[in-house]
Amino acid sequence: MKIKPLKKEWFEIAQKRLDSLTKPRGSLGRLEEFAAKLVAIFENKMPAINKKAVFVFAGDHGIVEEGVSAFPKEVTAQMVYNFLRGGAGINVLARHAGADVIVIDIGVDADLSHINHPNFISRKVVWGTRNFKNEPAMTKEEAEKCINIGIELAHKYIDQGYNLLATGDMGIGNTTPSSAVCAAITGQPVKDVVGRGTGINDHILQHKIKVIEEALNKHKPDPSDALDVLSKVGGAEIGAIAGLILGAAEKRIPVVIDGFISTAGALIAYTFDPAVKDYIFAGHLSEEKGHRVMLEYMGLEPILRLNMRLGEGTGAALAMTIIEAGLKIYKEMATFDEAGVSEEKK
Repeated sequence: MKIKPLKKEWFEIAQKRLDSLTKPRGSLGRLEEFAAKLVAIFENKMPAINKKAVFVFAGDHGIVEEGVSAFPKEVTAQMVYNFLRGGAGINVLARHAGADVIVIDIGVDADLSHINHPNFISRKVVWGTRNFKNEPAMTKEEAEKCINIGIELAHKYIDQGYNLLATGDMGIGNTTPSSAVCAAITGQPVKDVVGRGTGINDHILQHKIKVIEEALNKHKPDPSDALDVLSKVGGAEIGAIAGLILGAAEKRIPVVIDGFISTAGALIAYTFDPAVKDYIFAGHLSEEKGHRVMLEYMGLEPILRLNMRLGEGTGAALAMTIIEAGLKIYKEMATFDEAGVSEEKK
């Protein structure tokens, strides 16, 4: 897989138009940045967003056996049905953004094979990961399969005309593997990257930190080997998100990542190939404190800061609307010449 870095000349082309619009230079801040990035990604002076999709990867985690979550694992499967009924937070915000919601069973510990829904995809690799306090979460083969499914789905939907993708997740307990992935790759102390997830109390938080520390000491994942980290302490949905990002970047399509779990997937993708960063928009900054650590490690600046921590792709869906606003400014705003307005003095 070869991911090509963005070319400087396309940013210069975009900047020339942005500077000709009827406004003081740079006055629309990051909206201008988003537009220029899209021009460079698509290598098109006037790019268009045609179809948008949020991919919600669902998987369970054996680590919940250690009592690290406020919710039982049955909620994962229950929420899959909620997504397909259109009743979850991501459904509401995706409708607002004009995006389709695609739900993928990549590792739910329940039989969902009977579901017949146009936006549901059954690609189960594991029936929940193993408890990584005691043994690796997945085999390397399983982890690699999760990544390849993400790549395959990116290519499939891009071939159908989707050209703005977003990542989402569902999996009770998944802030624990995400914290482990964060600590393993960034080298930050576990206590500095672990948050409260679904809302655990102080006692469970300290227990969660200890569980992750013990697992990292036991398995010693190699921070330079993304597959090693993913298989030892990751999750099926984290791997599939990494794959979706890699697959989109390979096809020169932008991806909006959501919060903590999606960014753990992005971190896995980034460890495989840092060039993926050029194709990623960081949707928002989660309340999970490890999220900032991962974004800073990759050099990504979040678009929104709304104190959100729901997951599902909610922050990414909202950010899609902001990214599109930047592109509309770039394409639809009049230039000084078109409007007959005097430019600022040089």
